[in-house]
Amino acid sequence: MYEKLEKILKEAFQKSNYNYEPKIIKSNIEEIDFQCDDAFKLAKEYHKAPLIIAEEIVSNLKKEPYFNEYFKKVSASKPGFINIIVSDKLINDNLKKLISKEKFGVKKENETIVLDYGGPNVAKPLHVGHLRTAIIGQAINNILKFKGNKTISDVHLGDIGAQMGQVIYGIINDFPNKKYEEINFDLNYLNVTYPKMSALCKENEEIKQKCAEITKKLQEGDKNYHILWQKIYNLSVTDIKRIYDYLDVHFDYWYGESDAYKEFPEMMKYLEDNHYLKLDEGAKVIEVKEKDDKIDIPPCIIQKSDGAYLYATSDLGTIWQRKKDFNPDEIIYVVDARQSMHFTQIFRAVKKTHIYEGKLAHYGNGTVNGKDNKPFKTRTGGALKLEDLIKEVKEEFVNLRPENKNMDEEDLDKIVNAILKFADLQNDYTRNYIFDIKKFSEVNGKTGPYILYTYLRINKLLTKNSGNLSDNIYNETDRTLRLKLLEVTNIIEQASKERKPHYIANYLYELSVIANNFYQNNHMTGLENEIKNDYNIILSFNNLVLKTLLNLLGIHIPKSM
Repeated sequence: MYEKLEKILKEAFQKSNYNYEPKIIKSNIEEIDFQCDDAFKLAKEYHKAPLIIAEEIVSNLKKEPYFNEYFKKVSASKPGFINIIVSDKLINDNLKKLISKEKFGVKKENETIVLDYGGPNVAKPLHVGHLRTAIIGQAINNILKFKGNKTISDVHLGDIGAQMGQVIYGIINDFPNKKYEEINFDLNYLNVTYPKMSALCKENEEIKQKCAEITKKLQEGDKNYHILWQKIYNLSVTDIKRIYDYLDVHFDYWYGESDAYKEFPEMMKYLEDNHYLKLDEGAKVIEVKEKDDKIDIPPCIIQKSDGAYLYATSDLGTIWQRKKDFNPDEIIYVVDARQSMHFTQIFRAVKKTHIYEGKLAHYGNGTVNGKDNKPFKTRTGGALKLEDLIKEVKEEFVNLRPENKNMDEEDLDKIVNAILKFADLQNDYTRNYIFDIKKFSEVNGKTGPYILYTYLRINKLLTKNSGNLSDNIYNETDRTLRLKLLEVTNIIEQASKERKPHYIANYLYELSVIANNFYQNNHMTGLENEIKNDYNIILSFNNLVLKTLLNLLGIHIPKSM
């Protein structure tokens, strides 16, 4: 419908000799369906007041013989808006077509896209900050796959960085005079050892240096350190997978930084042979500064003067590997926005060295904050473990009502996921947001449980359709719901194009509010068969839209709540 209206508008613009591609947007005014604001863009070029241009377009539209078929009313208003109220016939004709289309008629794509999200560090428990990268990345993955793209997801574990040297140093000191093969420890030990060693390294430069030496030797392939590394890896990754599985976050590959190290000899030879590396105080770097930079962009350090490799090296090595293995059209990174400088350096280094010629994108997310508007912390000030946040959310929902205590465990887990994910995904991922456990657990308001409840409530009304949708629209709440359903294609397209799941989350809430209003004002009992059948078709399609879009966000519907 949007495309058809824009085509008609374009013809109206051309009749006034404006060579322009107009766009319509949903109006914020309740009595108006759509508006076109493009008269403002043309005013300067054609030296006319926006209102005069808008009035010309409206006049052209009203002269068309098909005007009444498409429009109920079109008007111009100060200072230059074109206001559109579409005909009931246009709504109904397009809704009938939409109901019959696979995947709501979204345009099919066929790209190969690698998505890098999650990014947890081995030997450290997942904390609340990992929530955003995981669920935003998974939602973008789901949306791009829905559009027909081949997506390849990689968790990209931090499995051979500084924290590994610190934990191995702690193990060696906690288990003296024991062969590495005989040393055993559990996950609780790791959860205590990493923060203890991290704090110690900040206080003691000598220990920090010893830990760094262990990390360097591990990266170089030291077999003894690798024995302990493997034990740490197995324990930690098993636990990471358990929590990601709970959140319905999945990856095609569980590669880590250690896998990139296998690519270094070939990649470094390529960089050396093509003279892309420069020496800077003994370190090998790639200059990435550009003359029009407004801020200083430091060189990308590939190898330190002592021969050690860095974060940047492993990211370049990973891109080198992804190019060889997958030859993707695009590589997407869903990583904390605070790493934007790092990715600016990496992307420039990649393009300058021609390691990979496809698209690169960093979708940097903000932080999950507490009520103090600071990153979510425990009462003692430490990073809140993601598992503890999940437990708190579950306890909050269970304690909201007595009947929640008897809820099926599988249903309860789906609701907990909905609370966590919808609270996050309703926000533009670039922004920080405050996570209010009580607020987001409620069945009323802009929450995951509200969307789920709407679906289940309507689902109880539905019966098998006995015919096709008629040509009638019966009242204003009926019209409003049908018009809202027609937005679904554009919403998915917009979310896919901008890689922003919040468009879908916000549409889900708006649709649920309208569907509930329809439900309250149009009782299904005692209706004539044709009206009842039409309402059944509309509500069935409404629930198909709700379910499909919830699935794109990684939210699944419980049997009851």
